[in-house]
Amino acid sequence: MHWEWFVFLFAALAISAGCLVPARWLPPLRHDKLLHFLAFGGLALLAGRIAQTVAEQAMWLIGLVVAGLAIEILQNLVPGRKFCWRDMAANVAGIGAAAVITTLITFV
Repeated sequence: MHWEWFVFLFAALAISAGCLVPARWLPPLRHDKLLHFLAFGGLALLAGRIAQTVAEQAMWLIGLVVAGLAIEILQNLVPGRKFCWRDMAANVAGIGAAAVITTLITFV
């Protein structure tokens, strides 16, 4: 197993845990949307390193969008948390930016 897999799995677990803890456990976050953008963009960059073809990269990116949506839906079950379309938009924007960067670096 390559290092990218370990980093991806650790980061995905850390991000999921951070997104699914009760709001009272978190400090006030001034740049919440930036954190979403960077977290999902970082996962997408790692996924781009793991993927070996454009089709495989597309599947990873779709999976990350679905995972972000699942996390946002699950937040409805967490005290003090709720689904937020702006969080989802930041997730998708981070994934999209990383996809462009990865495509330019890897496949062009």
